[in-house]
Amino acid sequence: MTTPPDTVEVTAAGAGLESEFEHSPVPESHRKSLLTVSAVWFGFPMILTNAVPGGLVVALLGFWQGLAAIVVANLFMFVYVSLLSYRAGKTGKSFALQATETFGTAGYAIASGFLATVVVGWFAFNTGATGASLNKAFGWNEALVVAVAGVAFIAVTYLGIKALSWLGAIAAPLFIVVVIIAIAIAAQSHDLGQIVNYQGVGGGAMTFGVAVTSIMATFADSGTMTADFTRWSKNGREAVLATVTAFPFASLVAQLSGGLLVAAGAIAAAETAGGNFTPILTGVNNPFLNALVVVFVVINLGSVCTHCLYNGALGWSHLTRSRMRLLTLVLGVIGVVVALLGAWNYFVNWLAFLGVLVPPLGAVLIADQIILRKRLADRGEAKIRPTAFIAWAIGAAAAVVVHFNAPMLSDAVVGLVVGLVAYLAIESLSGRATAGR
Repeated sequence: MTTPPDTVEVTAAGAGLESEFEHSPVPESHRKSLLTVSAVWFGFPMILTNAVPGGLVVALLGFWQGLAAIVVANLFMFVYVSLLSYRAGKTGKSFALQATETFGTAGYAIASGFLATVVVGWFAFNTGATGASLNKAFGWNEALVVAVAGVAFIAVTYLGIKALSWLGAIAAPLFIVVVIIAIAIAAQSHDLGQIVNYQGVGGGAMTFGVAVTSIMATFADSGTMTADFTRWSKNGREAVLATVTAFPFASLVAQLSGGLLVAAGAIAAAETAGGNFTPILTGVNNPFLNALVVVFVVINLGSVCTHCLYNGALGWSHLTRSRMRLLTLVLGVIGVVVALLGAWNYFVNWLAFLGVLVPPLGAVLIADQIILRKRLADRGEAKIRPTAFIAWAIGAAAAVVVHFNAPMLSDAVVGLVVGLVAYLAIESLSGRATAGR
């Protein structure tokens, strides 16, 4: 089956819509402004489900240690995602096309298929969470909310990258407004001046390393697939600047919001609820605030759902030699069905665990396409590049070992560093072996 060419013309599958360039780099004539690409990225991590782990980390470690874990995790994410974004901005290539260079014209299917499937799982999880949140807050029919919200999320994703930027431009400011209101309400009955003295629940339930991983794992998948968003940047520099709006800025705002409200004592059972601050708003029993919560939950979780579905649809469209919009419909329906069945309740921990296997994959891309780009510039195509898979496996194995045997360390960070070093070492040794023949 031949790959359908990307065109700048309107396609039958997307009447009146611009091509999403599933199978080729985004041409310079179709690159977007820094503001547009930034809106795509900063509206993604500034979400309620990112405030939850921020609050959880603070609840279990205390304010200062929790704050340190959040900052360290975001610094790693900044460097990691920025490097991948820089390459995407320079080349205009999506994650699938990046993976093709490093893992091979056939081997990329494993890396791309793995991540494209994981992010669809996150779409199902957050679509289900939308229904569960409004059911818990107002007693609304959970299945009906999931179905309606799911259709809306699919529709926005179908419109493409422009719609993601529009949604992000709304979601991020709305998050800030809602958080400010929540803090103002909390200040009426809690002493915010005592936040810095918050010691957490203690008990050794979480180590600093696990906390760093918990923060990174929530966006390790889409962070690795950043090229799907930042390939629209005019150049590598603007791609990095767009990334900065997400990591550390938007991500820190979300996680610190949850952490501050937990440290203020404004969130009940924070050791399990984390930084979910919507009960603060609904607890006032104000019609205006109740309406705001509904709009906030749908738009906020809709932001992460559409981004994840876009990642998944773009990846699978390239794998199947199809179109992003068709795969948006197919994968979106599958995700909504999973959410309606309630299966999302059972695989969130599994998705988080898979997240620790992702950074080594991204590390291999960074080593191959940025650190070694000059040495490998004239490299020919190959169906499978064993060195890339070996390095990914070594990094992933290190992450798994740390996950189960050394919880004081961050498995995500260890996997990333080991994967990077492993690839550089393997390529260096293979280069010497070739030179010695």
